[in-house]
Parts: sequence; structure tokens; C-alpha cells
Amino acid sequence: MNLVLRIWNQRPDIGRALRACVIALALPFAALAQAQTMPPGAKQPSDFPRAKLTAGMYVIDAAVAANDADREQGLMYRTKLGANEGMLFMFNENAVHCFWMKNTLIPLSIAFIRADGTITDIDEMQAETENNHCPRNNGVYALEMPKGWFAAKGIKPGTQIKGLPRMQ
Repeated sequence: MNLVLRIWNQRPDIGRALRACVIALALPFAALAQAQTMPPGAKQPSDFPRAKLTAGMYVIDAAVAANDADREQGLMYRTKLGANEGMLFMFNENAVHCFWMKNTLIPLSIAFIRADGTITDIDEMQAETENNHCPRNNGVYALEMPKGWFAAKGIKPGTQIKGLPRMQ
């Protein structure tokens, strides 16, 4: 890059062309590095089953984690989520299910939900932390969304989430 800067200062026209070439060559490697953040054996985001949920007038595109392996991975290693995209965790028992953010690269908000679809608790979670996030109430679902999503939409405890897949 120092060579580019020296050429830029001496011959701006060649420097611009050289800089554009360096950037063009670097972009595919940046995309490859992004793709390699998933460790071998990790499930790709497109491999999770999906559910279309609603919270009031808002439609949520949720990946579904309904088994131990999927719940363990969750949104780990993801670098982005769509505006109304999240992950729904399903549990086989009505209990307090705690979450943490190890290897989770994006900050998230989480809603803890009873079997009837009622949100009981909402918490904000910072990326790449190992703090426990536990609801005060038992539940069978948890829904992770981009950080601040619930607050921005005016969704609070007591709100009903519709379209939840049935427990097996």
C-alpha cells in the first residue's frame, strides 16, 4: 500500500488506477474470509428450517432451531441479519432457558415466549460475551432478533407471537 501512496503522490492518474486494481483484487479475498467464519461442520444459515411469524403487524422471517445441535449453534458466526430476520429456539420443556453470546458476532435482542405465544421477557445482548441472559419466567420458545428490534417496533412483554411451530 505504501507503493500505491508514493505513486499516488507522484502520478495521481497512475496511482488511482493502481489503487483501483489493489481494491479489485482484495474484494474476492474479503468475501472468502467472510465465508470462512463458519467453522467446518457448522450449519449454513440457509440450511435451517424457516417459520413465518407475526408480532402485531410485523412479519418475522425466523430460522428455527428445534434440536440440541441447532440450538447450540444458533446465530453463532453470522455477520448480519435482515431487518425482520431472526432465529426461533424451540424447547421440549417449559422451563427457564438461558442464553449467551459466545461466538455470536452481532448484537441481538431476545424475547422469551410461553407455549401460548405470549412474550414474557425481553433482553438485550452484546456480541461475543458470555453473560447469561435468563428470563424471569418459564417458557418454551425464545426469539432472537437484531438488537433493538423489539423496542423499535413497540413490542413488549404481553405481546403475542403468532405462527409459532407446534412442539413435537
